[in-house]
Amino acid sequence: MALKNKPVRREEPLPDAEIHSEGFRQTREARRSALVEDYVELIADLIEDGNEARQVDIAARLGVAQPTVAKMLTRLCADGLVSRKPYRGVFLTESGRKVAEESRIRHQTVEAFLRSLGVSAETARIDAEGIEHHVSAETLEAFRRAMTSAR
Repeated sequence: MALKNKPVRREEPLPDAEIHSEGFRQTREARRSALVEDYVELIADLIEDGNEARQVDIAARLGVAQPTVAKMLTRLCADGLVSRKPYRGVFLTESGRKVAEESRIRHQTVEAFLRSLGVSAETARIDAEGIEHHVSAETLEAFRRAMTSAR
């Protein structure tokens, strides 16, 4: 742990600039896709729960204003992930269902891994919501192996 006003020294030299920038590029890409993934995963959850995915419900569950949801739904329609029908809810396209399922699997894996470390259910659920978008396939597989070997 660093002392106040004392910089923490790096243990390793900085990586090559090209390698270093790749990590930042992946983080920027994860940020861009995180919102899309959150929306389609929530839409899938609402539909699977036996309800229509309505703009008002999406706004309430994400804690955002309805105009914010409307703008994102327009983007998701343009991206071919959802379809909307007048006076009806929002529906996932095949592409949208695929994105939702991949996001759900990542979320469940991260949440289960955090729980296996002793993190409380509520904290694991909340933390997984952010981590799921930034974790690589390699890391997810390592999480799965660690949980399997711990049994």
